[in-house]
Amino acid sequence: MTVTEEELCRHSDSVNEQLARYGVRFGIYRNGEFHEQLFPFDVIPRVIGHEEFSCLERGLKQRVSALNEFLKDIYSERKIISDGVVAEEFIYSGSGYLAQCDGVSPPKGIYAHISGIDLVQGKNGSWYVLEDNLRIPSGASYPMIARELCMRSIPSEFEGNMAEDNRDYPELLRRTMDFVNTGGHSVILTPGRLNAAYFEHSYFAERTGARLVTCDDLTVENDKLYFIDYSGRKEKVGAVYRRISDEYIDPVNFNRASLIGIPHIFDIYRKGNVALINAPGNGAADDKGIYYFVPRMIKYYLDEEPILQNAPTYLPYYEGDMKYVLENFDSLVIKDVAEAGGYGVVFGNKLSSQEKDNFKSMLKAEPRRFIAQEVIDFRDIDIYEEGRRVPRKADFRAFVLMSDEPVVWKSGLTRFSRNPDSFIVNSSQGGGFKDTWVISK
Repeated sequence: MTVTEEELCRHSDSVNEQLARYGVRFGIYRNGEFHEQLFPFDVIPRVIGHEEFSCLERGLKQRVSALNEFLKDIYSERKIISDGVVAEEFIYSGSGYLAQCDGVSPPKGIYAHISGIDLVQGKNGSWYVLEDNLRIPSGASYPMIARELCMRSIPSEFEGNMAEDNRDYPELLRRTMDFVNTGGHSVILTPGRLNAAYFEHSYFAERTGARLVTCDDLTVENDKLYFIDYSGRKEKVGAVYRRISDEYIDPVNFNRASLIGIPHIFDIYRKGNVALINAPGNGAADDKGIYYFVPRMIKYYLDEEPILQNAPTYLPYYEGDMKYVLENFDSLVIKDVAEAGGYGVVFGNKLSSQEKDNFKSMLKAEPRRFIAQEVIDFRDIDIYEEGRRVPRKADFRAFVLMSDEPVVWKSGLTRFSRNPDSFIVNSSQGGGFKDTWVISK
């Protein structure tokens, strides 16, 4: 049985209503206030063919492997710096580099346990990596629950379509936690109900069997981490999938004002007595300035040619690149390396003459702060809007989980812009999401 356009459109509203009932929302802070909003779902899936995804899979494994080697290197021997492959200033001046992590080796040598790699597909069919997210990448829960609700609401849509089953993500996540667990329970540490991704924290705790905890549930004693249950009994914890930023994870070692961290957890992590997923200090590898060097990392650490390409990128830090950026300003997109969520993105041709002059002056004064990229004309994909199909720009977040080897989840989060004139797809900018079907053969 084939689903008609009318049925898809009708079921789209139904699935969104169910998502709202399940609390599938996205929270953002604006002007110091927390706002929670629905994350709109579009029922037309993005479909990626088997051979196409196989190529993506190889490239993603390669990229994450090199990034993990980079993190291992810069917090130990720093060979990539002494060999002149990556500029030293780009590592140590980045906000993601943590001096406290120098000399610290995480369990099994894994830093990037869960990576969210953002890609776009050009109109020529080529895929480009836009960003590497190695700190606390979120979003895998959304296509999972959307697929589950669609299978209930529109079962005929899934008859004979050969899409890979995406419900194995919790199993992959559990395997990742178990692989580095130092002995004891695995827990998912959430800042609490008001966090932007709280739905995801609770959803994965339920699906993996890990305990969902806050800082009040954990304590460090005798160089071990313990979970305190409702009766006051203490049970050892060996792995913490933490959904708390580095600076807040331990008020003793990092931000002393943090009310959501666990005192001394970094001390026992340093001693190898607990695994933190992802490793603190990973921000040194997903800085937008460091992104420029990833193809070089692949050649340096793996002795391979990159399978996936970066978007054409320029660093104003280098004199030649600065000259190119200033001369071609109108055709480029400029990104602040410290910003995320679609913020700090400026399209040169959208600025007035005075704004361009001001921005160029800022670029010259703070060249390390920005990167510039050619504007890739994304391939449009259809969404339903007011009962009809319309084309919109979209990206794709692929998830790579690392245990004994990197594994690419055969699904992913497709985000799209609801503004027909915008290339920015982030949920914090009002974008929506789709399920992604990877065809099995």
